[in-house]
Amino acid sequence: MQNSSFYKSYDKLLTFVLLLLVITGMMSVFSAEYSINSDFQLDFKTGFGKQLLWLFVSIVLFGIVVIVDVRVFINLSYVIYALTILLLLATLATGQVISGSKSWLVIGGFSMQTSEFAKLGTALALAKYLDNSHVNIANRKHLFISLMIIAVPLGLIVLQRDFGSAVVFAAFILVLYRQGLSGWFIYFPLIAAVIFIVTLLIGPIWTSVIITIIAVIFFFIISDRMRSLALIITVFIITVSLIFSVDYVFNNILAEHQKTRINVLLGKEIDLKGAGYNMHQSLIAIGSGGFTGKGYLNGTQTKLNFIPEQSTDFIFCTIAEEFGLLGSLFLVGLFTVLILRILSLSENHKFRFTRIYGYGIISVILIHYIINIGMALGVLPVIGIPLPFISRGGTSLLTFILMIAIFLKLEREFRHYFN
Repeated sequence: MQNSSFYKSYDKLLTFVLLLLVITGMMSVFSAEYSINSDFQLDFKTGFGKQLLWLFVSIVLFGIVVIVDVRVFINLSYVIYALTILLLLATLATGQVISGSKSWLVIGGFSMQTSEFAKLGTALALAKYLDNSHVNIANRKHLFISLMIIAVPLGLIVLQRDFGSAVVFAAFILVLYRQGLSGWFIYFPLIAAVIFIVTLLIGPIWTSVIITIIAVIFFFIISDRMRSLALIITVFIITVSLIFSVDYVFNNILAEHQKTRINVLLGKEIDLKGAGYNMHQSLIAIGSGGFTGKGYLNGTQTKLNFIPEQSTDFIFCTIAEEFGLLGSLFLVGLFTVLILRILSLSENHKFRFTRIYGYGIISVILIHYIINIGMALGVLPVIGIPLPFISRGGTSLLTFILMIAIFLKLEREFRHYFN
């Protein structure tokens, strides 16, 4: 019989990686905002000072999660979700517009990006609903309800014109996929994105020609041609319709700065002083770091403020410039260990709620991680998504720490019940 204290301990590896990420984030925010021309003074009105206050609040709430019975979070999952939806509605009605998005709620001098809280609420609500043994994702009614849990906050965020956060909510589809959803719910959006990009690059006519050739080849290589003919024709018509709708979507739905960013990313425009400036300066900063970097607080691109949003969207540049390839690989390694550890604990956990909730936070962290670093490397468009635990942003830091805290509590409390 093993010692019960072993079962009651929090996962040491996940806790340690969380601690390292938070420390790395605070150091990076300080460095990004540190000025070589002034002495350091702790001012809670600065970006770093505010981040420090949010970290303190996060630590307090982490402690509360440790003390409170974890069943509270399970039983109140729908309540928490409903509260985050109300916050999104309040933001849509009275929120402050920042960088073109009406996604900030200002209360008593404090600004909060309420979509961050909605990520936690959605992860809990999905886990609560899918935890029911009678729910089967293959059932259309159950699938519809699951999709609506994701679609309601996503839709409100789209109305706020915060398309970056909307992409994050779309990642919750991975949770449903893990629960048995058809892979086409993932493959189709990816194929549609590829078609969208190819159409922008070569135009609808040549894209249609390519699709026609692919359809003809596919018709002749399949064994049961005539039975599959109707399906091939249907898919072909849908695809061609999508191709010829690209221009309308691009010109009439996307905002001007979003169109410019996509054109710059695809190489159709060169705008080193406008939309392409951030990406260009980001690549300079990353490249100038070399193998070992310039040293902490010694990044010239950072200290001379060449990179806008260097403590938020482009925080990765600060790390890459000051610590080089080694520091970048260290950060990538931390996120890799974090994601794989949550995945391992989720997959091996016998409590269904913990497992599904784990998939939820993996989806959110993974999409943030891929898009943020992709923006910094110039391989993805700039859509304003922070790097979890690293970028400056109080509500983001608080939400991600709470996500991990609740997972650690769930994993700890219910681990021994099923052994």
